[in-house]
Amino acid sequence: MQRLGRGQAAILVTLVLLLALTVVLAATGWNSAESVQMTSAGWLAMGFGIFFSLLIGCGLMALMFYSSRSGYDEAADPFRDPRENASDGPRRPTDRPDHTIP
Repeated sequence: MQRLGRGQAAILVTLVLLLALTVVLAATGWNSAESVQMTSAGWLAMGFGIFFSLLIGCGLMALMFYSSRSGYDEAADPFRDPRENASDGPRRPTDRPDHTIP
């Protein structure tokens, strides 16, 4: 296992502290709203919001996987032979003898 460098450790500590701060603020906000009563219309609106947020999120993820597996996400490359096997993976410009880097 590779050891973390100073920069990586600093980023990790910062992210953990931000997560802890977020949890504390969420708990404080949740506990401060104890006396607030939500009507049935509020519960219904919250339920619809959660449902449609999940529906849109799942739909977009499904489209992303479909697009990725269908080859629609391939980068445009005017130098690539269209008959080239896609399973070879993307080629770097230096892999082609007819292409020079300025």
